[in-house]
Amino acid sequence: MSSRQAIISTEYGSRYLQQLSKHWAHKFETEFTPVSAKIALPLGDARLRADDRSLHIEITAHKSKDLPVLQDVVQTHIERFAFRETLEFDWQPQT
Repeated sequence: MSSRQAIISTEYGSRYLQQLSKHWAHKFETEFTPVSAKIALPLGDARLRADDRSLHIEITAHKSKDLPVLQDVVQTHIERFAFRETLEFDWQPQT
């Protein structure tokens, strides 16, 4: 397994977390509250946490080779929901 994390500065983290969770809930196993989410995607898992200043994302791919694809899928969807603002994603290896 291979993991990465990103912390995105935004005051709308809870909104994006819930939109992403609801968007994927009809296809994938999803658990979420206004401040946390776990989404089981075919390539791996995404965990999200929101507070009033940021959105924390942790992704774990089942296979290392799938990590870039999983990262892109999660990031692209969040960027689509955040079309009113430009988000900065600085993906780092998960510690």
